[in-house]
Amino acid sequence: MRTLLVGLALLVLSGITVAQDVDYKKGLIQVDGKDYAKMDVKKQNFGLTKSFEVFSMGGEKIIIAVPATEFEQDKSDNTYLFYRVTFLTANQVGIFKVASLGQEKSFAKLIGTSGILKNDKADEGKVKEFIAAKSASPRVAVSYTLVSRNRSWPIKLQEDKNIEQESKIIGSFKPAGSLNGADLYDFLLPTGVVVAKISFTGGNNAQNFELFTAKDNLKRVVPIPQKDKILATDGSVDKNLFTLRRITKWLVDNQYL
Repeated sequence: MRTLLVGLALLVLSGITVAQDVDYKKGLIQVDGKDYAKMDVKKQNFGLTKSFEVFSMGGEKIIIAVPATEFEQDKSDNTYLFYRVTFLTANQVGIFKVASLGQEKSFAKLIGTSGILKNDKADEGKVKEFIAAKSASPRVAVSYTLVSRNRSWPIKLQEDKNIEQESKIIGSFKPAGSLNGADLYDFLLPTGVVVAKISFTGGNNAQNFELFTAKDNLKRVVPIPQKDKILATDGSVDKNLFTLRRITKWLVDNQYL
């Protein structure tokens, strides 16, 4: 019994709380029934998303949180949104998950249980600990928007490594060296986004190529059968021009370029 009492006393003295009851009512974040901070909610996208500003009880703005839409979410989980949380008085920024339903209460609970407020300000040391323990590290979402054009036009590979269709640059290709006898290439959108990494053997007489597409995170072998034996080609565009043409056509036909 005495050991239990001593343990409880140490727990209280150390300031550790096993669990905290966080609530959000009428613009106030409350922790264990006491006012902890004020929160202003701003609706966006017809109320589908919201941004938050948190103030100390003394009225000083200490946190700004906005949806971080540039990050890639798990396609199989739509229960959360990424938020960029800026701790103004601590000069720190972190990315956090907030529930997509009940965003106000989810964010209020995140801040209420953070333990970052000290003397009505965001304590820099506590903020660093909070970011290290609770923040997320999502991947930046990449836009794979294709160039609008008439796809019935022929595809041309130019000497400057650009790929054109209907007199529009729809992408480019870049030699990436060789490995174990295979020639390597990257295919890019005009924005510079790499859409495919290619490798093949056999030069202009290659019968298939190995493909990795970042858009869908797939790696596979794609057949590109070639009946005619090609002995020579104009190397001004690329030494593997004929194979690159067939690969490019496949990428266009399959909506990667």
